[in-house]
Amino acid sequence: MKVALLGTSIAQAHAAGFKAHPDVDVVIYGHTPAKAEQMGAQFGYPTTTDLDSIYADPSIDLIDICLPTRLHTEHVLRALAAGKHVLTELPLAPDMDDARRIVAASAASDKQVFVDMFNRFVPQSRMLVDAVTAGAHGRLLQLTVETNTALLWPGASIGLKEIPLDSMLGDLDTIIRALGVPADIEVAATAKDSEAAAVDALLAYPSALVRCSTSSMLPMSYGCRGGYRAVFEKATLECTFTMGFDGKPDSTVTLYSDAGAERLEVPDVNQYSGMIDHVLDCLNGKAVNTIGPDTVLDSLDVALRIDRAVNG
Repeated sequence: MKVALLGTSIAQAHAAGFKAHPDVDVVIYGHTPAKAEQMGAQFGYPTTTDLDSIYADPSIDLIDICLPTRLHTEHVLRALAAGKHVLTELPLAPDMDDARRIVAASAASDKQVFVDMFNRFVPQSRMLVDAVTAGAHGRLLQLTVETNTALLWPGASIGLKEIPLDSMLGDLDTIIRALGVPADIEVAATAKDSEAAAVDALLAYPSALVRCSTSSMLPMSYGCRGGYRAVFEKATLECTFTMGFDGKPDSTVTLYSDAGAERLEVPDVNQYSGMIDHVLDCLNGKAVNTIGPDTVLDSLDVALRIDRAVNG
C-alpha cells in the first residue's frame, strides 16, 4: 500500500503511525521544501512539493490530509474524484454544508473516507462510554471533562478561534457517543490573549449535569493535564492524565464505590497509532470503518455551535 501524507505539522503523528507498518510506502507533501525535507529525513520517507503529482500518481492508494481545516473539503473531494481512499484530520470540515457534501461524496464512491477521531482509540475514553451506555454503575448524574494546558508546542495557538474545533471536538465526541446530542448548550469563554484562552460548555441532558472545559492559559511548568469525573448513582469513575511534548498521555483511571477505590488497568495504547492501525485494517478488509464522515456529524455540529457562541 502507498500513502501520500499531505502536511508537515500534525502529520508527524500520522507518519509515526505509518512507520510501524514496513509494508506501507509513504511520500510526504509539504508546501515548504525545507519543512518537507526535514520531516522526510526524520522518518525516512521521500518528499515532494508537487501536489498535482500526488493526485495523478496511480500507485497511491490513500491520501492522508493534514492540511488546515479550510482545505479539508477541497482535498477530500479531490482525492475521491482521483479514485483514492482518504484519511482527513479533524475537524472534518469548517461547516456543516461542507461536511454533508463529503458524506454524500463518500456514499457515492467505492472508496473509504476516514476522519482522525483519535479519541475513539483512547482506552480511557472507551471506558467512559462503556460505563455510561452499559449502566453497570446506575444512572449517570454528573460528568465533567476537561483539558488544561500550557502552550507547549512553539508556534501553535490555542486561542478562542482554535479551541472549539481543534481542542474540544474530541472530548465532545466522547460525550455524544455516551449520551447523544445535548438538548441545549450554554457557553462561557475568556481569553488571556490571541493565543491562549478558556472555553466552558454546559451541555443540557435530561438527567445529567455535563460540563466540557478547555483552557490553554496555564504556565509552561504546568504542562498539559486533564481527564474526566463521571458520577453515577452507585460509583464514580475518574480519569486523570498528564501529557508532554510528544503528545502521549500518562493516565490513571480509578473507580470509587462504597467498596473502596479500585485502580483500573489502562492499556498502553497510542491513540494515533491505534487510529492508523484501524484505517489500514479497514483497507485490508480486516475491520469495518468506525470513523467514517457520517459518524462525526453530530459531534462536529455541537463543536460548531460552541464556536459560533464564542467567535460569532
